[in-house]
Amino acid sequence: MKTLGIFRHAKSDWNDARLRDFDRPLNARGRKGAAIMGLHIRDHAQNWSRILASPAVRVTQTLDLASEAAGAAPSITWDRRIYLASSATLIDVLREQEGDPDSIMMVGHNPGLEDLIFDLVPDNGNSPLRDIVEEKLPTAAFAVLQLDIDSWDKVDLGCAKLVHLQRPRDLDPDLGPNANF
Repeated sequence: MKTLGIFRHAKSDWNDARLRDFDRPLNARGRKGAAIMGLHIRDHAQNWSRILASPAVRVTQTLDLASEAAGAAPSITWDRRIYLASSATLIDVLREQEGDPDSIMMVGHNPGLEDLIFDLVPDNGNSPLRDIVEEKLPTAAFAVLQLDIDSWDKVDLGCAKLVHLQRPRDLDPDLGPNANF
C-alpha cells in the first residue's frame, strides 16, 4: 500500500496581465488559504516521504506559506513536468520515483491533479469524496489517496481509494468561492 497526497496550489493573482502564467503569485485569499491548509496537512499526521512540486511561483509560494504555518521545513523536489501537466504525465512522474518511498505528496495545478484523482479512483459509486471532486477540486484543496500497489512503478488506472479531502472553505468559510479580499 502506498499513500499519495495531492495539494493544489492556493488562489493566484490575475491582476498583472503582463506576467506569464508561470510567474503569477498568490493573492490575499491564496496566502490565507495556503497557511490554513499547511496547518491542516500538519495535523493530518502523515509524514510525507517525498514532496514533488511544480516550480511555478504560485506553487512555491503555497508551499512556503503552508510550511511556515506548519512550522516545518520539508525537502521538496521541484519538477517542471508537473507544471500544467496532464494526468498521464503525473502518473509517469509517479512511476519514475526511485527509492520506493511509502508516501508522496504532489503539489501542482488543475486540471491535471483533478484528472489524476479521476484516473486513479474508480467511478464505481463507492466514493462520496470522489463525487465532491467531480464538482471541483478548488485551489488549496488537499486530498489523500491510498494506492493498492507495492511500488510506485505499478501506479495504474483505478488502483486507488480517496480517503481524505479537505477544502480551505471547510476550515474557514471566508475562503469559499464568494469570499471578498
